Amino acid sequence: MRRKSVEQSIAETDEPEHRLKKNLGALDLMIFGVGVIIGAGIFVVTGTVAKTNSGPAITLSFLIAGLACGLAALCYAEFAATVPVAGSAYTFSYATFGELVAWIIGWDLALEFTIGAAALATSFSGYYQEVVDGSFLEVPTGIASAADGFVDLPAVVISVLVTVVLIVGIKFSSRVNQAVVAIKLLVIAMVLIFGFSHIDTANYVPFIPESKPAPAGSGGFLDSTLISTLTGAEPAVYGLAGVIAGASIVFFAFLGFDIVATTAEETRNPQRDIPRGIIGSLVIVTVLYIAVSLVVTGMQPYEQIDENDAAPLATAFDAVGMEWMGRLIAIGACIGLIVVVMILMLGQTRVGFAMARDGLLPKPLAKVHPVFGTPYVFTAITGLAVAAISGFVELDTLVNLVSIGALFAFVLVSLGVLLLRRQRPDLPRAFRTPLVYVVSPVSALLCAYLMLNLTGATWVRFLAWMALGLVVYFLYGRRHSRLAGT
Repeated sequence: MRRKSVEQSIAETDEPEHRLKKNLGALDLMIFGVGVIIGAGIFVVTGTVAKTNSGPAITLSFLIAGLACGLAALCYAEFAATVPVAGSAYTFSYATFGELVAWIIGWDLALEFTIGAAALATSFSGYYQEVVDGSFLEVPTGIASAADGFVDLPAVVISVLVTVVLIVGIKFSSRVNQAVVAIKLLVIAMVLIFGFSHIDTANYVPFIPESKPAPAGSGGFLDSTLISTLTGAEPAVYGLAGVIAGASIVFFAFLGFDIVATTAEETRNPQRDIPRGIIGSLVIVTVLYIAVSLVVTGMQPYEQIDENDAAPLATAFDAVGMEWMGRLIAIGACIGLIVVVMILMLGQTRVGFAMARDGLLPKPLAKVHPVFGTPYVFTAITGLAVAAISGFVELDTLVNLVSIGALFAFVLVSLGVLLLRRQRPDLPRAFRTPLVYVVSPVSALLCAYLMLNLTGATWVRFLAWMALGLVVYFLYGRRHSRLAGT
């Protein structure tokens, strides 16, 4: 239960061997947030969840998920402005709940960011193959997908290339991100402009499809949502329950605003710029997600969407005879997903760097490159892990794991900001969560409820990962922690 004071966390950022370069401003942070949030959620998950859970009401799923993220974002913004140190929820938890909870959340963030990067690398592979289909660059089936072949080679290659970019430096990464975000926003603008002209409003009826039993073979514990197992309700899809279950899945699409908090130590004015970056990026993408989901479900009946389609947004335009637009979307998504992989890996490297600096992981992992000023050792390890996972694991498994990891982190951050208010009311807070005694518990409860709407299989994998983390902590981290002798 030993806690690391806020003052100690901030002081350690000036240690020469662990000092990160402060190169980021408010615009960099906002573009980082938009860059990572606009990814598989808009290009892949939208079609899948509309077909399997929500129908046209996927817009409501995005709204619910956006609300949960918005409340959590307010808590993140206060924490990041008060404790401007790399590590995000891990660092915040260390200052409030203590070392064990901090370790748990750090281990959880490793799941969220690493698996998230792998999921996006897999999504990139799907759109890349859509772009090169029929050309001399076409990827043979055996090395094009973990589901249908031996390995997903495009996902592995892009993971390695992104690792090199991250090692070179965060400012260079920011420049790459800015260019790619501009391309993504241009593609999304074209989707909305051309897509709205092909909407058939009949496809919105019924907006919330009538609830129906889940497909045969999906009624066991592993395939049912945890809340249906606990309440004894029959597994079902669509209806209100389907909308909420859809929100739990598309929550994956909003991941990214918490990445902004992990860069606090590399921000020139974190007290002012971190809240702006977090809240600004979340507002922008929530509006875009709702608009794009309306286009996708309006252009074609949700029943006709292929849940296994790796490029459903492009396919929607193909279905109305605009193949050129489908190809343009595929190219834009292909380029855009590269940056999402990069920023999720950035988040993981900063959390791992903070944990290694604290001694909970081997300290050599916290080494900073003498020229580039980046945690290059941990970045290289993260890149290899993402390459391996994306190369051999299917996308749907990855998406659900990322969602549960993020929701768990948000629950702790939401409660932690309230706890720190009571523990350290004296701390200067450049940003204060409005109505914190309402926002904090409501955010925690909403995120916890969304967790219950994920499947039993997802919970089993999550708990197995967390159990492994506890073993690592008690065998290594507890004894090697910098606070062990205090």
